[in-house]
Amino acid sequence: METTSRKQVLLKAIYERLEQVYEDTLEDVLELLNISDREDAEDIADAVAELEAAKVNGTISWENYQKELQKSKLCVIK
Repeated sequence: METTSRKQVLLKAIYERLEQVYEDTLEDVLELLNISDREDAEDIADAVAELEAAKVNGTISWENYQKELQKSKLCVIK
């Protein structure tokens, strides 16, 4: 319940400020929101692709990953 009222307060404050800005500023705000939506969609698509790749190719344990990482660091240092 507290989250909802906090959200309402924030939305009211944003709306009041938006009422005072120029039209091109509103267009900029809308574009930023659209960019955020596209980035979220891309992140979700990437996550789904990675899950599918893990199903097909399998995964390695965290311990094996750390060992491989250490080996690669040693190769770079030499």
